[in-house]
Amino acid sequence: MPPEHRAQKIRVIDAFPEMADSLDAEQERLARQYALATLQIVPPGLWHPRRNLQREPGHLGLLVLDGLLTRDVVMGETLATELVGRGDVLRPADHDGEEAPVPFDIVWHVLEPTRIAILDRQFTRVIGHWPEAMEVLMRGAVSRAQSLAITLAVSHLRRVDTRLLIIMWYLADRWGKVTPEGVNVPLRLTHQTLGRLVGAQRPSVTTALKQLAEEGRLTRARDQTWLLHGDPPETLQRLRKERGAGGRLLQRPD
Repeated sequence: MPPEHRAQKIRVIDAFPEMADSLDAEQERLARQYALATLQIVPPGLWHPRRNLQREPGHLGLLVLDGLLTRDVVMGETLATELVGRGDVLRPADHDGEEAPVPFDIVWHVLEPTRIAILDRQFTRVIGHWPEAMEVLMRGAVSRAQSLAITLAVSHLRRVDTRLLIIMWYLADRWGKVTPEGVNVPLRLTHQTLGRLVGAQRPSVTTALKQLAEEGRLTRARDQTWLLHGDPPETLQRLRKERGAGGRLLQRPD
């Protein structure tokens, strides 16, 4: 049986402890015991989410526990990419691109082995006893929408090198870690994927990355992830200040 079809129940609080941050000890115990979900393990490659995952009313969607995916919106020969990772809530069955005024398609790619919790009606009924835990899921959905808005804004900047630098710092704010060599963005993103993120053609991305490397601002690590050097550009600093995120994860190494 393919890995993505293996049914396994998990305790969502164990896999995503952020949901218990505002619960007291007894609430956390009950949530851990009764808030169960089906685990879906998705291997790297093309992913075709089953439409029947969300058929029943009250289904919250799919919670990404770990891993990395891309969601490509395909409109004719144009393609735009969204990065999806831990904490994002997905509802892939809510796709009406075929009936849209200008039809489009959605293509999912799994870049790293990904675990997903299927938040079905039973889970919704249980977790509804603790609004604080529900709020964490809602925050994940809203954060994903905000990330899309930021990506859209970045794609409108004039210079491709500026787009790439800002999007990399934005990704670092979510996934990065400060190392002695610089801020590591542990995502193995190809030039083509980066181009789809920032709205640029791959040759332009390659040229811009070479320029950023020559300036000592962005380089490729040995493991094909990325290293940022120096400080974030002023544009990103202003964006972070406006959304009240004073730096979630760029912690200095021990």
